[in-house]
Amino acid sequence: MPTETGAGVSALSALPGGVLPHTLYGEGPHKVIALHGWFADRSAYDPVVRDLDPGAFQYAVADLRGYGEARGVAGSYTTAEGAADVLALADRLGWERFSLIGHSMGGSVIQRVLAAAPHRVRRLVGISPVPASGLPLSPEQWELFSGAAASPENRRIILDFTTGGRRPAAWLDRMVRRSVRCSDERAFRAWLDSWAGEAFHDRIEGSPVEALAIVGALDPALSAAVQRATWMRWFPRGVLVELPSCGHYAMDEAPLDLIRVVEDFLRADAGDGEGTA
Repeated sequence: MPTETGAGVSALSALPGGVLPHTLYGEGPHKVIALHGWFADRSAYDPVVRDLDPGAFQYAVADLRGYGEARGVAGSYTTAEGAADVLALADRLGWERFSLIGHSMGGSVIQRVLAAAPHRVRRLVGISPVPASGLPLSPEQWELFSGAAASPENRRIILDFTTGGRRPAAWLDRMVRRSVRCSDERAFRAWLDSWAGEAFHDRIEGSPVEALAIVGALDPALSAAVQRATWMRWFPRGVLVELPSCGHYAMDEAPLDLIRVVEDFLRADAGDGEGTA
C-alpha cells in the first residue's frame, strides 16, 4: 500500500508563489510527477494509486489550475503556464530530476516541461497524450469540444466516442459528473485553446529522453496512428504501447495493465538513483 504524505495540500490562493495542490504516494528514490487530463482533476489516478510500487517510486499527483483544489486559481490556463507550475512544484519538493506522467491534456503539459527544462527530466510517459503539435479539429468537432465547457451532454458524447462506444451508461454519467464537479467552466474552456491549438514540437523534436506513449485501441481520437505520426517521430527513443481493451481513460478502463506498463518502463531507467536536489 503506498504511503500517503502531503495529502490535500491546499496552500494555494494564487500562483506563482504557491504550489500546485498535490498528493504524494510512496517513498521511493525515483521521483515522478503525474498530471491529469481535460476531464478530471488528480482524482483521475485514484484507480491506480493503491497498487503503485511505493518502495521504488514516489509520485506527486497534482491538480492543474482550474481543477480540483486549484479550481479557483486564476491563470491563463495554458500548457506553458502548466509546465512552469510543475517546475515550481518540483522545486518545492526538492526534486532536481524526476520523471513525468501526463494523461491526454496533461501529456501536452509534460512535453512543455521537457521543452523548458530538458536536463531535469528522467523519463516521459504520455497516457493517450495530446501531441505537442496540438490536435486539429474539424469545425463540427470544434463546436462539440468548445461547447463541452457549458454542456454536460457534449462531455458525455466525447467520453463515449473516445472509448469506442463500449462503456456502460452509468460509467459515462459518473465520468461526466466528476468532470463538471472538479473543473472550473472558464478554465476548462481556456485549456482547450492551448492544448488543441498551440504547437511547440520544434522545441522537443530529437530529444534523447526515453519517452513512452500508451494508447487505447478503442480510442479513435488519440490513436496509435496519431502517436506514430507525432510522438514517435519526435522522440528517437520513443516507445509505443497499445492496450487492446481500452479507450482514452486507461486509469479507469485498464488500471492494472497501465501500472505494469508504466512502472516497468520507469524501472528500466537506472539513472543516478537521485530524486532530490
